[in-house]
Amino acid sequence: MKKRKAYSGFPNPGRMSLFSWLTGLLMLFLIIAQSIAPLSAQDEPSYDEISVYIRIPYFGLGEIDAVIRDEELFLPVTDLFDFLKIRNFPSADLDLITGFFIEPEAEYSIDRNGNQILYGNKTFQLEAGDLLRSETNLYLRSLWFGKVFGLDCIFNFRDLTVTVDSRLELPLIREMRLEEMRRNITRLKGGMDVDTTIGRSYPGFRFGMADWSVYATEQQGGISRARMNLSLGTVIAGGEANASLNYNTGDQFSEKQQYYLWRHVNNDRTLLRQVMAGKITSHATASIYDPVVGIQLTNTPTTFRRSFGTYTLTDRTEPGWTVELYVNNVLVDYVKADASGFFTFEVPLVYGTTMVKLKFYGPWGEERIREQSLSIPYNFIPHKELEYFVSAGVVEDSLWSRFSRASISYGATRFLTVGGGAEYLSSVTTGPLMPFVNASVRLPGNVLVSGDYTYGVRTRGTLSYRLPSNIQLDLDYTRYDKDQEAISYNYLEERRASLSLPVRIKKFTAYSRLSYYQIVLPASNYSTAEWLIAGSIFGVNTNLTTYGVFAGENDPSIYSMLSLAVRLPGEILIMPQMQYDYTDNEVITAKLGLEKRIFQKGYINLSFEQNFRHEIRMGEIGMRYDFSFCTGRTLGQANQQ
Repeated sequence: MKKRKAYSGFPNPGRMSLFSWLTGLLMLFLIIAQSIAPLSAQDEPSYDEISVYIRIPYFGLGEIDAVIRDEELFLPVTDLFDFLKIRNFPSADLDLITGFFIEPEAEYSIDRNGNQILYGNKTFQLEAGDLLRSETNLYLRSLWFGKVFGLDCIFNFRDLTVTVDSRLELPLIREMRLEEMRRNITRLKGGMDVDTTIGRSYPGFRFGMADWSVYATEQQGGISRARMNLSLGTVIAGGEANASLNYNTGDQFSEKQQYYLWRHVNNDRTLLRQVMAGKITSHATASIYDPVVGIQLTNTPTTFRRSFGTYTLTDRTEPGWTVELYVNNVLVDYVKADASGFFTFEVPLVYGTTMVKLKFYGPWGEERIREQSLSIPYNFIPHKELEYFVSAGVVEDSLWSRFSRASISYGATRFLTVGGGAEYLSSVTTGPLMPFVNASVRLPGNVLVSGDYTYGVRTRGTLSYRLPSNIQLDLDYTRYDKDQEAISYNYLEERRASLSLPVRIKKFTAYSRLSYYQIVLPASNYSTAEWLIAGSIFGVNTNLTTYGVFAGENDPSIYSMLSLAVRLPGEILIMPQMQYDYTDNEVITAKLGLEKRIFQKGYINLSFEQNFRHEIRMGEIGMRYDFSFCTGRTLGQANQQ
């Protein structure tokens, strides 16, 4: 009998049949194939499924599963959209994902069987292998997130981190912003509870921050200009000191253009809580157009007081600019101006002096260019509390006028605040001393009334009435003394009326305002009327404003301005504008602007404007690139007449 040879190809050598050997070899092949090919989508040969870090600007880091194939990054659609709070509905077999991107009307679908993405009214045909499916996820090649949705994905292989950036405000960022604003408003309402208070230190000197900016403009056949700014923040003698140096190549260096202020705060004191020295805010009744250098003293605390209502604030800036709203130096909201530059805020009314500050940021890196402080005409003080405010200094005008102002306010009841004081300005020849009294009262039914009287200058009254449906009526009346010279213009009366209401009809949301303003002059009257509708109509940013100007016996001038902002696929923003004159039945101007994102961090914009009334054509081309350390712009213009 012959002996059989023992096969040693298996870990446990022994006697087995040829069929068993082949069966074991097949099972081993299937195990190896399963381990090296976990994904089955598109029959791709090799890829690695790993965890990577995901970084969202202004948010932070997270972790997400991803696939790497031939140094290409694939991200799971559902997991990524869930992380960014983007609505998505995956099918049971993960072959189709539908939903909408930020706005409900911006619907999309990612179809694995058709190998395509439908977004809006555009179809994006994918290449073979751009979609990979596992048992739990559908992965999409990262570059398509940028091409289709504007989600630029930059992957760093060294630290396995993918940075997802977008020009649009993602729901994740919006949720975080709203939460921060809710916390700030809660602080204004006095709803913050703390268990430990850390006392403030008052160092003799400590350097803080330094910001700089350079803004250059070059006009073909015109003047080239550059504007430079350097801002410094430090602590000196226990107080915060801020200085800002500004220089414009087209103007001589002037001290009036510079800003500096030192402020010392100690809320533990009762008689004197704040001391400010430098370029102070005058709060003057008289017309002061130059900076005031002096000192301010007040017992008003910097702590937050309970708010009791809101006040609608509307204004205009440049189209597309971002506007931040600060109430007593607390950021409570920010918005982006629409296609015409219009914006609106709901300002919380806070007990005590309410200082509203607006900061404007342009799309070309303009920061802190304009900083506007507004004083709400309603000043309420808590019951049985007294506050004072004293200012003194000199005005940087040609006469170096001496200026001082002292005011006092007292909370007579929870609903009534009375006050008074005096203002002095040496350059007013008719009477440099101007005493004044004022009062603010809250009536039942969301009615606010405020009035003030300055001897020999003016009498002013304001009324605001808000209905539960957010319809708001504002009335203002001012009467000037005919012989006063404290205010530079020669008005006898000013009358204002404004009616604003929100409009929400299915896919149409808008803000509507009808306002009327009249100036009574010694020899004639001048009136303007405005009807504004601003909002989103079928996803298109729209602003339609109709103006009417009525001057004396002249024929009235009535015209409308229509501004649109339409976001197209491919990160293209188109902004058409048109102005039409109803009096002469003609189109005055027409303008078309176009903006496109290029090179991840670059932007190019084109515009053409035709002035039909004066036969002037203007064209503009600009390019911007956001560096990590600065922002630059080059601009060229061409005018033809």
